[in-house]
Amino acid sequence: MLQISTSKVSRWDQHGREHVVQVLRKGPQRTIRCDTCGWKKAAQFLPWLKAEEHLAEAHQATVNPKDD
Repeated sequence: MLQISTSKVSRWDQHGREHVVQVLRKGPQRTIRCDTCGWKKAAQFLPWLKAEEHLAEAHQATVNPKDD
């Protein structure tokens, strides 16, 4: 049986809105999905980097909430 796990990448835009991309892992495959716009993509390699790129390009969300 395959284990399914999820994680998320979140960034804030210049207006203080949080944008989140969920990373769904099912075996060796990963799917990334944006909670803001519904964008979805299969990403076997570097899904977190692709999620960050989407947030920056589509939503201008570049502020990492963990970088205080």
